[in-house]
Amino acid sequence: MAELTYRSTITCPQCGHQKAEVMPADACQYFYECVSCKALLKPKSGDCCVFCSYGSVACPPIQQQTGCCNRE
Repeated sequence: MAELTYRSTITCPQCGHQKAEVMPADACQYFYECVSCKALLKPKSGDCCVFCSYGSVACPPIQQQTGCCNRE
């Protein structure tokens, strides 16, 4: 299995600001506030967390193909 990546760059869909963040290894992050425009990001429909929706890398549980937060 490939090594897990715990850093992901989130891109705000409102203003385009990008910021590298460390993802939690075993939890979903449902909300993220853009440091530039203060928009509150939520996962897109069908995604488990903001990293899966707006990040450059999917969250660790999805990378492991174990499902995230009890979702498959």
